[in-house]
Amino acid sequence: MTDGVEAAGESRLRFNDGKAGDAMRTIGEVAQALDIKQHVLRYWEQQFPMLRPLKRSGGRRYYRSEDVALVERIDRLINREGYTLKGARQLIEKGEAPAGAPSAGLTASTTTSTAAVSQADSPSQQDIVAMLRTIRAKLASALEA
Repeated sequence: MTDGVEAAGESRLRFNDGKAGDAMRTIGEVAQALDIKQHVLRYWEQQFPMLRPLKRSGGRRYYRSEDVALVERIDRLINREGYTLKGARQLIEKGEAPAGAPSAGLTASTTTSTAAVSQADSPSQQDIVAMLRTIRAKLASALEA
């Protein structure tokens, strides 16, 4: 039986462990499902104060569905969109850049065109369009300098 973790509609991750979708997961289960090393998850706990999985006896970590969604968001910002740890933390603290939203720093015209494209496309295509626009904007600013 495959249950999806659906925290506020953000998580598209599927666990194949027979647990309910909102069940708590160990750090090992989350690390394996997201293909992130356990020591990276522990480091992110230090860098992102809002990431606080439950800790039981012996320091064993249990991630709630909202924790898993936050880890996915951090992973997306850092590894797919190229944000630094500090930049990703600031975006999350300010409540900006919700899952699947265009990257920060785009002009109003590119954000509008990305929004028009995203209404017709799937979330994965939306992410790709946002990343390409970010790359284009960075290249344009580098050429101007």
